[in-house]
Amino acid sequence: MLEIQERLSSDGYEELRKAAGGAELHITEALDKGEVIGYIAYSYGTDRTVVYGLDDGGDIMLCDGLVRSVMLKSVMKGIKRMLFELDDSCFDKLKKLRFVKGDSRQCGDLDSFMNGCQSCKNNRKE
Repeated sequence: MLEIQERLSSDGYEELRKAAGGAELHITEALDKGEVIGYIAYSYGTDRTVVYGLDDGGDIMLCDGLVRSVMLKSVMKGIKRMLFELDDSCFDKLKKLRFVKGDSRQCGDLDSFMNGCQSCKNNRKE
């Protein structure tokens, strides 16, 4: 069974701690039967959440779940933007999932993004 859980420490993620500089790094891991199968590493700022690392093991649905879990936490903190400080190889999936557009590294207005599915649900034909 898949679980997505925030780790209480960033031990084992030293390279990502370096990438985050002095920001407090948070790690959310995807676990399957207790085994880590993916993660997202990020920090919260006053006006945006910055993502420093993302590993979905090649699974676009896992990528979607990891990013959305951090988006939801960001929205709950009143943060409206997310910046992806990732290498270019990650952006094809982020574009397919419509988290970013064109050459942008930022997803703006997270609140609208997270609520966008609400209108789709209401417009669905029964």
